[in-house]
Amino acid sequence: MPQFLKVLNSLQKIPYFRRLFLYLLFMNRDLLIRNVLLEGRSCDIYIKKGVISGIGSAPQCRDGVRTLDGRGMNVLPAFVNMHTHAGMTLFRGICEDMPLKSWLDAVWKAETALDDDLVYWGTRLACLEMIRTGTAVFNDMYWRIDRAARAVEDSGMRAHLTYCFLDGGDPEKQRRQRDECRAMYEASRNWSPNVHFGVSIHAHYTVCDDNMLWAVEFAHSHNLLLHTHLSETQSENEDHGARYGISPTRRLADMGLLGRDLTAAHTLWLSDEDVRLLGESGTTVVHNINSNLKLASGCRFRYNELRDAGANVTMGTDGAGSSNNLDLREALKTAALTQKAWRKDPAALPLDELLAAGTVNGARALGLNSGRVEEGALADLILVDTDSPFFVPAHNFKANFIYSANSSCIDTLICGGRILMQGGRVDGQEEVLARAREEIARFLRKINA
Repeated sequence: MPQFLKVLNSLQKIPYFRRLFLYLLFMNRDLLIRNVLLEGRSCDIYIKKGVISGIGSAPQCRDGVRTLDGRGMNVLPAFVNMHTHAGMTLFRGICEDMPLKSWLDAVWKAETALDDDLVYWGTRLACLEMIRTGTAVFNDMYWRIDRAARAVEDSGMRAHLTYCFLDGGDPEKQRRQRDECRAMYEASRNWSPNVHFGVSIHAHYTVCDDNMLWAVEFAHSHNLLLHTHLSETQSENEDHGARYGISPTRRLADMGLLGRDLTAAHTLWLSDEDVRLLGESGTTVVHNINSNLKLASGCRFRYNELRDAGANVTMGTDGAGSSNNLDLREALKTAALTQKAWRKDPAALPLDELLAAGTVNGARALGLNSGRVEEGALADLILVDTDSPFFVPAHNFKANFIYSANSSCIDTLICGGRILMQGGRVDGQEEVLARAREEIARFLRKINA
């Protein structure tokens, strides 16, 4: 390795210099995309310092800016995956054909073997998969998030990573998790500008009331976003009703959890009152259709009702341990087909609303000016190659993209003006795959020891 690279690598290990280096890397990204199709018309898109500065015919830009030929491509906003457990790529395929409770018991046992390297390479693998399938931003709930943050930084993506409370009613765990949360929040000040810290309450049935309230107060006092699982299964709701006499959503509302700073994943088993509470509070809800179908949790997500009530409806994949992949385009297709089927309405979840759930709605939830191909928005974009049978005839590009094609048609992914994939290739993907395979083999040795 050249001497200057050795020096650069050593400096990046120092928090201040690493943050400065990442700031310069992420802020100096000028790019001109030429001859790309946007809503059916050819245009050029100029990106300055990670933001879309101009759209039109040869917008003004400085000399020497990097140019990308978009001929034969359509541009769309990159996806925002609003509910993941990124490091769980390690668990892909090891807990099959199980209902949620049995699946959770098996996963929690396996997670006792996790360590820093496993989480780092599991998250790098997740980032690679999401980049390859068009996702630039994800909202995550998992363990050892300092290592996940480094993995996201190294991948070039954006992410919202949350410290996860899960105490099972154990007072010692409650105290330890509060201390860890405080320490991790302080450490997050050295993360890159693209990675943000938040707080997760795993679920109302895995975290005691005192810790839930402490987590909410901590988040509110530091202007942090919250993330939780809510009403994923029918039995969860029935058990909660038998114990408290009200729904989980009603109880969270009474505890002050609902609001625009909360992302509630699943929200599958909702009463009319639950829908009203989520809507009136402006809570973000996440539809995780593939995970819900695979775990047989249910399929009747109340999209129309939640949308009309005022909830911010977004899309997620859940972790690869339950959904098996992190391909949000595939999840969008399944969500639309399922809505049409159970409602017996082919007009349910139309394309523009579907794509908004996978892009701009998620960006809004995370406080990002993204999810749109517009001047002034962050340049989080995908270029879709239409030179394939999936796009012939070209009557409706969006319909072809969702219902006809698969995610291999995504040629290029740009995050904040930085090209993370071009020609279907991500720099360093061979190393990520090789190291992930090594870590998975080590993980299996640990859990089978």
